[in-house]
Amino acid sequence: MADQQVTNDALGEPLSTKSKVLETGASAIQDFRPVKHICAHLNAFHAYASDPTRTVEANHYCSHLNEDVRQCILYDSPEPNARLIGIEYMISPKLYNTLDSEERKLWHTHVFEVKSGMLIMPRPVGVPDAVWETAENKEMEEVIKIYGKVYHLWQVDRGDKLPLGQPELMVSYTAEDQFDFDKYVGDRDARFGEDYKHKQEIRDYIEVPELHPDADAVWKSGINPPTT
Repeated sequence: MADQQVTNDALGEPLSTKSKVLETGASAIQDFRPVKHICAHLNAFHAYASDPTRTVEANHYCSHLNEDVRQCILYDSPEPNARLIGIEYMISPKLYNTLDSEERKLWHTHVFEVKSGMLIMPRPVGVPDAVWETAENKEMEEVIKIYGKVYHLWQVDRGDKLPLGQPELMVSYTAEDQFDFDKYVGDRDARFGEDYKHKQEIRDYIEVPELHPDADAVWKSGINPPTT
């Protein structure tokens, strides 16, 4: 479903006054340095390696561990009470090439995400379009080169109200015909005030890097990477 996201439709009682007071006190005193290190909000779609017909939208909040490694927390929406649904690690080609062949099959590329306009860096309110497009394109110039490995912990697309079962390996899309692109991306664009067709045009200049043949294994005939 294109409108599958229902932020925080989790089992449990509403937050009590006591919990709200404790939460407010903690936020005023504690530092939260790892979270404050987040430097980018990205939005894109994933498919289950075990069942590529299932599509999930994910809001990525990413930070740099170093020049070659990024780590992202994934949420079902950008709202304050969003559910944490997964994690993604992103590494440079230099590091990817050091992995063994079986490990490389678990990782995906970002070329289609970038060039199709599916991957966006949602624009903050009040920032002029031209200014934000420049910043977003600079980010896309970097993301298009790197490899990602992502696991989802909460299967929100099937309506789970708790994070049930084992973590699920996810994959990125590599072609428009792998899912209902217009429905999912079009619905997302309407909510975020974006236009993937425009992004395709303004990203046309971004060069496509040489990709390792072991990546994106789930989409390649005869290759089925493990789901855990």
